[in-house]
Amino acid sequence: MACTSCHSSCSTTAATAAQTIDPRWRKALWIALAVNATMFFVELIAGLQANSVSLLADAVDFAGDAANYALSLAVLSMALVWRSRAALVKGVTMFAYGVFVLARAGWMLHVGSVPEPLTMGVVGFIALLANAGVAVLLYAFRTGDANMRSVWLCSRNDALSNLTVMLAALGVFGTGSAWPDLAVAGVMAALAISAGVSVVRQARGELGGLPAHGHAHGAGL
Repeated sequence: MACTSCHSSCSTTAATAAQTIDPRWRKALWIALAVNATMFFVELIAGLQANSVSLLADAVDFAGDAANYALSLAVLSMALVWRSRAALVKGVTMFAYGVFVLARAGWMLHVGSVPEPLTMGVVGFIALLANAGVAVLLYAFRTGDANMRSVWLCSRNDALSNLTVMLAALGVFGTGSAWPDLAVAGVMAALAISAGVSVVRQARGELGGLPAHGHAHGAGL
């Protein structure tokens, strides 16, 4: 899970707030946002059609990254209170989706359904190309500030997670069992839940540490 593993630096970028965004960086983030949002829906639909829980789990990665790119784009114009509230919503969503994936895995185990490995492999490969493309796009900014570097690392790590989905597809094809898919999905869902809890705690801590006038200032934006 990419940005679920670097949520702290992805969602909190106070140092960047005082800088002017490089137009190339803004354009790269918009492209990355569009790619990740599109792939979220692609993997969500493919995962449901192929009965692949690992594809559903990987979809949350794309959703989380899209949210992080959106936050990175908005960070300069948002008060801290709104960034924290956005992170809180994101954390709750990640947690809920992780629970959904685990529940789906339990249901697939109960009914004994075996996912369709060809769809898993093809969509996993497309997701790998999408993440690799985003990583290459953001490569030039890898030595920038913490936010820039964390965003690039998120995309790079995502490409690695796509490889696990493809390995799960190979395992399903070779064994005729759903266990490779369920195992990968379980790990990815657990990471989503863990990261969601961590993001919520951090966001609540930031909101709790803000002075009363900080909330009033944020509300007026």
